[in-house]
Amino acid sequence: MSAGPRTPLRGLARRLPSAAVALAVTLVLTACGGSDAGNDDTAPAGDEGAAAGAFPVTVEHKYGSTEIKEEPKRVVTLGLSDQDAVLALGVKPVGSVDWFKERPYGEWPWAEKLWGSERPEIVGERDEYNVEKIAALEPDLIIAQYSGMKKEQYETLSEIADVVAQPKDHADYGAPWQEMTRQIGRALGKEDEAKKKIADVDARFEAVRGKHPEFADTTLAVADSFEAGKYSAFTSTDPKSIFFSELGFKLEPEIDTLAKPGWNVAELSAEKLDVLDVDRLVWVTSSTEANDRIKAEPFYRKLEVSQEKRDLFVPYQDPDIGAAFSFNTVLSIPYAIDEIEPLLTAVE
Repeated sequence: MSAGPRTPLRGLARRLPSAAVALAVTLVLTACGGSDAGNDDTAPAGDEGAAAGAFPVTVEHKYGSTEIKEEPKRVVTLGLSDQDAVLALGVKPVGSVDWFKERPYGEWPWAEKLWGSERPEIVGERDEYNVEKIAALEPDLIIAQYSGMKKEQYETLSEIADVVAQPKDHADYGAPWQEMTRQIGRALGKEDEAKKKIADVDARFEAVRGKHPEFADTTLAVADSFEAGKYSAFTSTDPKSIFFSELGFKLEPEIDTLAKPGWNVAELSAEKLDVLDVDRLVWVTSSTEANDRIKAEPFYRKLEVSQEKRDLFVPYQDPDIGAAFSFNTVLSIPYAIDEIEPLLTAVE
């Protein structure tokens, strides 16, 4: 199983307790009707709804395919960053999972205005979902793209609503942001709108590559450290590394070989930090204390990337630069580009 994304408050994936599954199924099968209150306020003002003739639509995914017969009005997102693409397409999820207890909904600057004063019901964290809460929201569509949803969870949730699981042909947490955005757009009946938003973001990346052709000859790695003596380097399948690859940088291939199978992060001891001696090293950290600790590490101080100050320490939050390229969504990428480009090109 993929290690999934890493943040300063990293969680561990767990299966749903069987008792919770059974209780949720009972709740769904015995529920009748329910109120339609709130169905009309799940989309931002001015949203034009799905494209004419978009439904019914069939979306293929890891566990088969799901036919969505009519435009969904109450959407729950279970992927860690799925809410961004849904918001970008004019729909406010009524339920969402938390990002490692950091409660990003409505707080990240790239999504704050789209949420407005509304907040989704929190229905889980990472791959542990509160099925009872999901059922109580009476959704008509459940989306789980950037997720590690299990087949058993998919089957249980399918008793509640249509479910679009993570893309097929990719490891969990390994699908490109473009594909996840297209899947979400198709499920919402807004496929053309999703393609346009993807093209706009791709154009932003292309503009940076054109402005900085030197990036193509620069090998880059992204890393973090949560405690003394323990370090992490992100593989080419992690959103953070993908972001810098799309900016035009070359990634350090050795990191992929050091990661456990199915993981998007290679765990390093201080003695193994030489793999990070690349042309440009980006640290995503949570505090100045962490920065100082890394810089003081004797093995790190021996690296040329450290001695020549080719390392860049980027905050995860305040400002939310690291969070933006950790999300790496159609909404967060423009913010991340605006914030990181000046830092990468600043003259010492």
